[in-house]
Amino acid sequence: MATQYKLDAVLRTDSGKGASRRLRRTGKIPAIVYGGAGEPVSVSLAENQLVRNLQEEQFYSSIIDLNLDGTTEKVILRDLQRHPARPVVLHADLVRINAKEKISVVVQLHFVNEEACYGVKQDGGKVTKAMMNLEVNCLPGNIPEFVEVDVEALKLGESIHISDLSLPEGVESVQLAHGEDHDLAIATITK
Repeated sequence: MATQYKLDAVLRTDSGKGASRRLRRTGKIPAIVYGGAGEPVSVSLAENQLVRNLQEEQFYSSIIDLNLDGTTEKVILRDLQRHPARPVVLHADLVRINAKEKISVVVQLHFVNEEACYGVKQDGGKVTKAMMNLEVNCLPGNIPEFVEVDVEALKLGESIHISDLSLPEGVESVQLAHGEDHDLAIATITK
């Protein structure tokens, strides 16, 4: 993990729809921090800081240093509630993490060698992607920035499955943990 993310939070005492609306008008986003050994805590985050970080795909599966009233906690973004019609974040859920406990996170799939793919160059096919991200289970320190999917050797009609991926050490697919029948196709070369 190359990038270290930080968010500043302020403890929030008022709750409810009206209080959240007032908070959003002042450029703050209501959020909750839960999990770990502590009790759930309602906080507010600076909207500009959160939105700037949300523009990076890596932020969604990275460890975040949450500065809450002078103390720092390690958290991960678990959920976002967005406005249905406008590009506005309404609420965020942050989960405390323990460096010694495995967690499940969703990481992005990066497809490489699409232009050099045998099925595309030689057979005139195209790469059809069935998945754009993958849920993995690992220790927080082992969370990969992304998982690379190399499609260069695929021929027309062939697929690459989750079991074909080379995941970093200590990282395992949640789907494969459920059994072989969950070995889904990630990409297929189609006509």
